[in-house]
Amino acid sequence: MNDDEREIFRHILRKAAVFSGVKILTYAILSNHFHLLLEVPAQPMLDEAELIRRIRAFYGALEASRCKERWAEWRKNGLALLADREQDGLRRRMGDISPFMKLLKQCYSISYNHRHSRVGTLWEGRYASILVESESRALSVVAAYIDLNPVRAGIVKDPADYRWSGYGEACGGSPAARQGILALLAVGQQELTWSDALATYRKSLYTQGEERRDDTGRLQRTGFSPEVASEVLEHNGKMPLTALLRCRVRYFKDGLAFGSRAFVESVFERNRAHFGVKRKTGARRMRFCQDTGFCTARDLRVKPVSLSSQI
Repeated sequence: MNDDEREIFRHILRKAAVFSGVKILTYAILSNHFHLLLEVPAQPMLDEAELIRRIRAFYGALEASRCKERWAEWRKNGLALLADREQDGLRRRMGDISPFMKLLKQCYSISYNHRHSRVGTLWEGRYASILVESESRALSVVAAYIDLNPVRAGIVKDPADYRWSGYGEACGGSPAARQGILALLAVGQQELTWSDALATYRKSLYTQGEERRDDTGRLQRTGFSPEVASEVLEHNGKMPLTALLRCRVRYFKDGLAFGSRAFVESVFERNRAHFGVKRKTGARRMRFCQDTGFCTARDLRVKPVSLSSQI
């Protein structure tokens, strides 16, 4: 994606989130892939007014008006069952990750194909997803991993400079993006002001272990370098969390569940039928990282952590 395409994708992303009733905590849109950190709140029984509001947000005022008039006409003619069925169909598309991702990818594909006079799908395979524990530091770790994607790719030095990420958009003043960061940091805490949230989240992104250099290459603050991180990996050593966030980490998309040992075990127990009969426990410790207390449900053995060539 170029800059124009990323802007279009973000516009569709925001509309799809409103329609589906999911919260975007943060995201990163890169040239050929994207990352999303989403919260899916429990969906109440949505009345007709809320359905119309969500239809208007995604499909526009004209389509919302047509739906409202069609339902009223059906009820007037004794066909209320048709209106109820159509509304129930809309409700089944809301409050669920799978319909949300389908809507997002389909809508962008149609838009892209129309603008570029092409046909066919844009996406290779199904999206990868992972459950993240919300009542722990795991949520902020995954969020930092996502917002640091443009830094790892060598696109920007400061994640605030990348417009197509949750953190970059929030720093640019977007109310929707700021609400995502606030929701991310408010889990298990008292409500934060934006200034407090910005300072807290930036500390999470700019950890104390990272070195800094000026434009001439002169070292301004001592810390780990890409070379040091590479050496640690080559010797199968353990990496500090600060170094891990600068790498490509398969655990954050292939681990199935990410969080404390207790959280992963609870996911395992709820989904016991999906695992092999010989497996007795769910939590698997992350490799190549100092003991942070984090576990995943999959024990990845083939290159679970690797350095980006752009770092």
